[in-house]
Amino acid sequence: MRLGLMMGYSGSSVGFDLEIVKEAERLGYDSVWTAEAWGSDAVSPLAWIGAQTSRIKLGTGIMQMPGRSPANTAMTAMTMDALSGGRFLLGLGTSGPQVVEGWHGVPFDKPLGWVKEYVTIVRKIFARDEPLRFEGERYQIPYRGPGATGLGKPLKSILHGRKDIPIYIGAMAPKSQAQTAEIADGLLLTCMHPERFDVIEKNLNEGFARAGGGKSLATFDVAPTVAVILGDDVEMCRLPLKQSLALYIGGMGAKSKNFYKEYIDRIGFEADAAKIQDLYLAGKKQEAMAAVPDALVDALHIVGPKERIKERLEAWKASKVGTLVIGAVQPEAVRWVAECCA
Repeated sequence: MRLGLMMGYSGSSVGFDLEIVKEAERLGYDSVWTAEAWGSDAVSPLAWIGAQTSRIKLGTGIMQMPGRSPANTAMTAMTMDALSGGRFLLGLGTSGPQVVEGWHGVPFDKPLGWVKEYVTIVRKIFARDEPLRFEGERYQIPYRGPGATGLGKPLKSILHGRKDIPIYIGAMAPKSQAQTAEIADGLLLTCMHPERFDVIEKNLNEGFARAGGGKSLATFDVAPTVAVILGDDVEMCRLPLKQSLALYIGGMGAKSKNFYKEYIDRIGFEADAAKIQDLYLAGKKQEAMAAVPDALVDALHIVGPKERIKERLEAWKASKVGTLVIGAVQPEAVRWVAECCA
């Protein structure tokens, strides 16, 4: 099991602890990941990190598809990969309808088809086998629709990039996970229960079967993000994670469509998730946080004293996870995880 480090996205001001990244690289972490919501983007901080490191892989977890054309994403990926010496990992995702329509101002329509078209175009650009042509439901390249001048010309990337830049997709829903297994090189998960790998494995196997060619977990990376908080007071360590889980279960999506809540349902916390969502959507955010059970925090994250963290890491090491992406701001936590997984 490889280790990754999640830097996430900024708050009201941009700032990332470069020293913790350098420490992770020194300790042998395989990758570092950045994210974006509706503030800082994922690529700029990663370029800054990449310029000041030499070995650790650089992943976006995730670049939001609605904010970029497939061609722009491919250009960015090839540029980052070339400048970093072949270290770039392209993590993509649609984000949810609230962000897609409320921030980027484009429709959240037929996401499965959207992702498939997008990845197909990006791979065509990477390959440079021929000038880019694509005829899909969402994308037509060259564009010939309303407002077109008719002057569009099929083009081939000037930059000769690495043809096999790994593509990861953030996917929490079953059909999305199956498609990810079919068309991508890895799956990014916001949360995962290591002892309930069966919940996602059946989806992955469905996608591997469609892909053919012997594709399996042996050639595919499952990369969940797991928060690690080191401290003697377990309850205090759980508090910020209860807050984030209340946000994701209650507020990251509508009541009728929340991919995170649906995953929590599937791993056995359906009643708890319903209560959390109802409280959060009623504006009772503190009550929603208090309704997050200790068992849910402990199922998805790793908190407490060193020995408790070491014990909990065993479940992850025994799972079929390829890359465990650690969300930690404490250098001692980053060091301890590396020591436990050595």
